[in-house]
Amino acid sequence: MTQSLPGQAPPAGPPRAGAKQAPPTQSTRKEAIVNATSGMTLRALPRIPHSVKRLLLGFSSITVDGNTLDTTLQLMLAAQHVAGIQSGLVANDDIAAARAQLDFLAASFKQNIPVAAVTNLSIPGPAGPIPARHYRPAEGVAPVLVFYHGGGQAIGSLDTHDDLCRKICRDGAVHVLSIDYRLAPEHKAPAGSDDAFAAYKWALDHAAELGAKPDLVAVGGDSAGGNLAAVVTQRARNEGVPPPAVQLLIYPVTNYRDETRSQTLFAEGYFLTKRDLHWFRDKFLDGAQLDVSDPRVSPLLADDLTGLPPALVLTGGFDPLRDEGRQYADAMRAAGVSVDHREFGSLVHGFANFFPLGGGSATATAEMISALRAHLARA
Repeated sequence: MTQSLPGQAPPAGPPRAGAKQAPPTQSTRKEAIVNATSGMTLRALPRIPHSVKRLLLGFSSITVDGNTLDTTLQLMLAAQHVAGIQSGLVANDDIAAARAQLDFLAASFKQNIPVAAVTNLSIPGPAGPIPARHYRPAEGVAPVLVFYHGGGQAIGSLDTHDDLCRKICRDGAVHVLSIDYRLAPEHKAPAGSDDAFAAYKWALDHAAELGAKPDLVAVGGDSAGGNLAAVVTQRARNEGVPPPAVQLLIYPVTNYRDETRSQTLFAEGYFLTKRDLHWFRDKFLDGAQLDVSDPRVSPLLADDLTGLPPALVLTGGFDPLRDEGRQYADAMRAAGVSVDHREFGSLVHGFANFFPLGGGSATATAEMISALRAHLARA
């Protein structure tokens, strides 16, 4: 079935007949106000002239480690702070609430970018069907990107990354197959990566059925999804499976074991926090079959990085994950892998999802898609 699938905000309007509702608490009322304020702030940002943004910020700027924070993102973070919105990607320790909050954030500035077709699929997986979503470009026969969404292996969904997948599909002229892999804490490592690998192998076998080029199957993802793309790429090499044409690693998690300088520099106040990183790691790896140093979760710690396909690695200058993304790019390059590493010094974690806000996030996302298209043309 082909359909348009916009991200969904929390339900609005009167309850269903006969439905029971808990009385509103001070906490839920405050959360509703905060969500509404956040949504209005994000929707307004693209329409505010740069000069007015600077005025609203008192003509102040933030410079850390030689990088100056993008004005649009600085205003977004400042507005959230003024509105009393908790700093960090994880807004609530309750996993269901944390997932709902990210869903709401993504829906707050949704664009519903048109593509030729969007189809929900079900892919056979190691523990049952894996939901997936196929985005078809107008160009028809084209490469396919198997995409894994971010969210610390614990939150995020097909809907939170719907706009990004649509933009990659439309502007990159590629098919995008977005994968809804199993999440922690319900499914510890390596459940998510097992799903990711199964989906990649399915794409190799079924690319032609999608209308894509069977010999041009790439993998990619942001943050935890970038981690999965790197893990899938290494596993394909190790198990003799045809390698991805390109690996697109957007501010990837590459090392769950070690702490980096960027995690300390940007521990608080830049969207993704050090507390978030620890929360995600605990949900993903506490009680898991794999240790934090296992390359099946920490690809940077693999003994051998030779023989991997070309990599396009993106990092942000104000991202706690900046340094491990840099380190993975450097390590692959040292092992003889062709690496295109691009660091956007003014941007925070999540900038690829913030492209609807304009500013440097939009510029960086456009550059990323252009670079991906060029790499696929050479593959």
